[in-house]
Amino acid sequence: MVKDNSLSTKILTIIVHTTMIFVLIVTLYPVLNVFASSLSSADANNKGIVTIFPIGFTLDSYKMIFTAGTVPRAFKNSVIYTIVGTLINLILTTSFAYPLSRKNLPLKSFYTWLVIITMYFSGGLIPLFILVKNLGLYDTMWALILPGAISTTNLIIMRTFFQNIPHELEESAYLDGANEFVIFTRIVLPLSKAALATVGLYYAVGHWNSWFNAMIFLSDQKKFPLQLVLRDIIMLAQTLQQAAEAGDLSARQELGLINAKGVKYATLFVSMVPMLAIYPFVQKYFVKGVMIGSLKD
Repeated sequence: MVKDNSLSTKILTIIVHTTMIFVLIVTLYPVLNVFASSLSSADANNKGIVTIFPIGFTLDSYKMIFTAGTVPRAFKNSVIYTIVGTLINLILTTSFAYPLSRKNLPLKSFYTWLVIITMYFSGGLIPLFILVKNLGLYDTMWALILPGAISTTNLIIMRTFFQNIPHELEESAYLDGANEFVIFTRIVLPLSKAALATVGLYYAVGHWNSWFNAMIFLSDQKKFPLQLVLRDIIMLAQTLQQAAEAGDLSARQELGLINAKGVKYATLFVSMVPMLAIYPFVQKYFVKGVMIGSLKD
């Protein structure tokens, strides 16, 4: 293969590399800033002079959030909600998407439109709250998982992916005496790792970052997920900051003593770590799953 050394190719290469470096810097800077702020002193955080390196290095913020008990408990809750929720999401989504991908499904168009219409119309928050409470799900883990157990978008991605699996494989399995359940579990799902990883990541990120449903459906603070606790910490830090700027000496003193910004950033960084750790393992499936799932049969 002859390498193109023309001037236009060199210019294009420089532009591409420059753009990618710029995107990398823009992406990494907020993460590094949060990490540096979580390790900086209260004075440095309050003055807003921290960039990507800690100033007045201290681990007090991390010691505070892990010794208080609230953040570790919320972290454990978020892990449980994310794992259980994602498993239920994948089971129900794939179980629903597979029949919709079959051409011989009776009333297939009706069921498809029944799914699609939910993308545009919903009952609203108050009917959802009444339903959750009447079903006895209020203040339980299931109130955060079951109402959104199937995402219409992810369902369509999985259905389209299943439609692109060669039908000859299924026909061969039928000739060998396999039923639909065996074909689904032993042939279709093993061939759908890319789509499962992609959709699973969507669901996992959604569960991990969710806080609004927890605020609405949970009353016991021991069941709060990490994101809701983080929201409370951020609200506290903002309240103290506003009071200190207004001249409240007690708020100014408390803001300096507890390093509210440091605690906020430490909690924020802890909440980012799991997703940052998981993403590299599913990255190789991610683009493939999105592209194949987006093809129209």
